[in-house]
Amino acid sequence: MVLCYVRVATPDDPGEIARIQMTTWQVAYDRFIPRTVIDQLDQNWLTRQWEDAVTSPPTSQHRVLVAVEQAEKPGTKPGQAYRAGFAASGPADPSALAPDENHNALSDGTVAVTELMVEPRWGRRGHGSRLLSASVDHWRQDGFDTAVFWVFRDDAATVSFLTSAGWAPDGAARALDVDDLLVPQVRYRTRL
Repeated sequence: MVLCYVRVATPDDPGEIARIQMTTWQVAYDRFIPRTVIDQLDQNWLTRQWEDAVTSPPTSQHRVLVAVEQAEKPGTKPGQAYRAGFAASGPADPSALAPDENHNALSDGTVAVTELMVEPRWGRRGHGSRLLSASVDHWRQDGFDTAVFWVFRDDAATVSFLTSAGWAPDGAARALDVDDLLVPQVRYRTRL
């Protein structure tokens, strides 16, 4: 039997979160992010960023959640637990706005997803749905009524996942300058 759950990230998680992020970028994002950029990712630097996010979030509404998969055999102790994915979010700030978008375009009741990733080897097991569901529970408790998420336009898996969960593009778009290549993003939105 397999036990799958989502929990709030702990100080033991940043290294695994960084590894999941690097692996996902290397496997799933290499179609639209230049390989030179992916090859320059530094897991130690990412780990330090996630340590800050987990141990010193800017507000109590900034959260990092971790999806865990754990094997269990009836009548025995739980087996090895694997971190399969993670989600990070917090109150929408200027980084959630489109270029030249009015600073009042997103209300105080808007939360921004900054990352939602499931390591490809753990895909199609419901971890993304569990992460999103647990995030929504926290967002509602915090009083948010709307969520937004910038998604790479060509990330078909994430677009399909969000669409199936009731999210839709809200008309905002931007392009990230990644090693002199403009990588288009579309902002998705949902009411909570």
